[in-house]
Amino acid sequence: MSPRPPARRRPRKPVARVSTKPKGPQRLVLVIAAAAGVALCLAVGQWLLDNWWLLAVLAAVAAGAGGLWLTQWAVSARWEWVHVRRLRYKLPQLDRLHHEDFEFAVRDLMRRDGCGDAVQVGGAGDNGADVTATDPLGRRWVIQCKHRQNGASGSPVGTPDLHVLNGTGRQLHGGDVVVLVTNGRFTAGCEPLAKSQKLHLVDRGTLGEWAGGSRPLWELLQKLPPPGKRSASLS
Repeated sequence: MSPRPPARRRPRKPVARVSTKPKGPQRLVLVIAAAAGVALCLAVGQWLLDNWWLLAVLAAVAAGAGGLWLTQWAVSARWEWVHVRRLRYKLPQLDRLHHEDFEFAVRDLMRRDGCGDAVQVGGAGDNGADVTATDPLGRRWVIQCKHRQNGASGSPVGTPDLHVLNGTGRQLHGGDVVVLVTNGRFTAGCEPLAKSQKLHLVDRGTLGEWAGGSRPLWELLQKLPPPGKRSASLS
């Protein structure tokens, strides 16, 4: 058999190259646009030079508006401070609150008495703490709030709540003063348990004196721990 002739290769078609350079009309448009932009900038600059007084007026207006805003902010902050310092609650007011609003009320009372970092932390998974704060002596307060809509006639707070607070107030929250506050009452077993575990109870009577007066809570409670390392580091 005779060998097959080699296969002929098809000639490749030349690939047309696309020029990226702008064509004549496009180049003219770009030049005109650039010239217009430069002319506009020069015109604006000249106008500003001719009307410099207007810039001065605008700057003065802006400065005045900024000063007025700062003044209003300072006045608002001052009135807020005065409001917090004069905060008072009567027991019927506290009874009508939602349990979460009761926690915020306790937080605000701690702020009134000088605990600027007082926060409401209660909610799901709060591990027994509803309010935390640091008093002016540097002691960390961990407060659990138990609200009763019916006040003293509502169900009493029992020792199970104290056990929870005792297990978390110091270990988890680092409390120096661990407190349970209620607008109601406690069962008979709460007081001896609180004394044995160095917990503090704020019942309806103590709460009424605290919320309706001007004395801070640490002046109403007995056998509080002395200022510790926290207060020494803050001084």
